[in-house]
Amino acid sequence: MKTDAIIFLVYLIILLLIGLWVSRKASKSVDHYLLGGRSIGPAVTAMTMQSSSMSGYMFMGGPALAFQQGWYAIWYAIGDAGGAIINLSVLGKRMRRLSEIFGALSPIEYLEMRYESAAVRVVGSVISITFLFAYVFAQFIASGKALTTLTGFPYELSLLIGVGVIIFYTVAGGYLAVVYTDFVQGIIMVLGVLGISIMALLHVGGLSGMNKALANIDPTYLSIWGKDLVYYGQWGVVLGAILIYSVGYMGLPHVVVRHMSMKSTKTVKGAILWAASWNQIFIFSPYILGLIGIILLPHLADPEMVITELAYQFFPGFFAAILLSAIMAAIMSTSDSLLMQAGSILARDVYQRFINKTASEKRMILVSRLCILIGGIVGVIVAIYEPPSVFALVIFAFGVLGNSFIVPYVASVYWKKANNMGALFAMIGGGATNIFWTLLQLEGITAIHSFLAGLMISIIGMVIGNYFGQPPSQEVEEAFERAKGMRNLPKILEKNIAKELAPEAKNISDQL
Repeated sequence: MKTDAIIFLVYLIILLLIGLWVSRKASKSVDHYLLGGRSIGPAVTAMTMQSSSMSGYMFMGGPALAFQQGWYAIWYAIGDAGGAIINLSVLGKRMRRLSEIFGALSPIEYLEMRYESAAVRVVGSVISITFLFAYVFAQFIASGKALTTLTGFPYELSLLIGVGVIIFYTVAGGYLAVVYTDFVQGIIMVLGVLGISIMALLHVGGLSGMNKALANIDPTYLSIWGKDLVYYGQWGVVLGAILIYSVGYMGLPHVVVRHMSMKSTKTVKGAILWAASWNQIFIFSPYILGLIGIILLPHLADPEMVITELAYQFFPGFFAAILLSAIMAAIMSTSDSLLMQAGSILARDVYQRFINKTASEKRMILVSRLCILIGGIVGVIVAIYEPPSVFALVIFAFGVLGNSFIVPYVASVYWKKANNMGALFAMIGGGATNIFWTLLQLEGITAIHSFLAGLMISIIGMVIGNYFGQPPSQEVEEAFERAKGMRNLPKILEKNIAKELAPEAKNISDQL
């Protein structure tokens, strides 16, 4: 076996050991298995949120888009750079408080409790399970491709090894295994991509040398409208490309659950600083490497293999293995989160809610583990047949999840009167719009990105649907007010006190 393959297998063993290390703590209760006992601090929250968001897309799909379309791809990076800040700032504190007040252990259970509707839970479960698995299939495909390059094993065997490790530590350690392995993998991702980016940029003469070489190949690579100006003047497409990653994370169940698992609302501020720093170091590099690939790898057959090819071109086997471990880190940190969330929803929102309401905590943990295992096996079978490219599948699944859930989640913490029908209209309208927009290829006809179209319909659906639903109960409204944060005095009382004290304050000021 090659030295680089041995290095990577050692890396996999470390991840397995982390899963075993936290497995006993994870088995304490359903709360520990599904949410880590709501004990996650700022650094781990930020790193698990970011590494689980990035996925194989950042090492395969993103560079492939840059390789094919040039600087146009950077629109996705611009949105992504601020995604964590927006996500944590908008949802962080209020969702953390409200989910604990409700006692919700999954983001779909949270929606049912906030909107007081079993239908919201059913629809939310169907959408999330379907597209979480579509998302995880893309990660499995990416893992098979990356491991094949690293080990030389056949695609099918590589797939089984990579996915087998992910399933094992996720099943054994639950949410804690996922977040701690994500933390380790997030560090590896940054170090790996920085190493190869520095070497590749030096080789092409920095950004100016890279742009000069791109202009010699095809000047349209430098355009913000894509190669051959394919998106010229289509601001609806550009806006959608920015929005999908800047606000899209607020609609992903496996990312939103990170708000619910934080140790306290004080965690948010530190998590924002960690996530923002990590983003600025990491986000743009994979796209830049895709551009460098145009120059150094002009005959590359599979654009999604840009970074793996560059890794072996610039580094000896030992270092290439470490760099390719970063690719697998991105893939695995998202795959485990997706599997964990899909298993949580199946166990908590389907099995316990509708099949066995009196299920014990031990049975719930067992059911969740079985759901993760079965989901992983199905994912392997589907991935062997290699569905669409990683980029296409990730953008599609990401877009549908975002369009289905962003508006209901944001409205749940900022609109006290938001009700069940509004949430249903938003979920169904937003998700369905993205699906049909993508399948019917309406982006080319309308010059509007499928994500932007779905987001607009979801917002309209929330507003219109709200006229038909039942108003929130008094209990929910009180919980909503509590989630806004503690205020020492009511606003009206503060205002009146200020008026009463104004003359005295003026007199004191005059005397001084």
